[in-house]
Amino acid sequence: MTRCKALILALTLAAASPAMAQTAPGPATTPAPAAPPVYPPYGRSVTLAEARTAAAAAEAEARKNGWSMVITVVEPNGALVLSQKMDGTQYGSNDVARRKAETAANFRRPTSIFQEAVKSGTLNAIFTGALAIEGGELLIVENRIIGAIGVSGGTGAQDGQVARAGAAALK
Repeated sequence: MTRCKALILALTLAAASPAMAQTAPGPATTPAPAAPPVYPPYGRSVTLAEARTAAAAAEAEARKNGWSMVITVVEPNGALVLSQKMDGTQYGSNDVARRKAETAANFRRPTSIFQEAVKSGTLNAIFTGALAIEGGELLIVENRIIGAIGVSGGTGAQDGQVARAGAAALK
């Protein structure tokens, strides 16, 4: 019986030896972070006529969908050019639309970038003073930032849709 036990032990060790010979996996490699997007440089300031064009396109998009919004246009430095509140829009949207436009202009990127960063757990965006809610878009003419448009009054996605419609009117 001892020989039987020895034979079983030898067979067990022989079967396990290939598994024991495997090397442990090395440390997990982390992919290199993606390069940050490059946004155009600042240019001249948006004119009142251009601000009206962007705001009119944004308002048309809001009306088409039955949404009441505040639409604000600022210069590249965040200075107010135009702000309009559609009838029935809540009062708090005045400040939110302005801050969305200022954030987009000051940081040269749409506010949706900050919203996505916060959703993924990166809170640095809000520590900078950026408003991390969709609805702030850059106004770009001749590949230069001439200002930004901020929209508030609906959901973030609705605000973003209306702001993009306003920004597209100047392209």
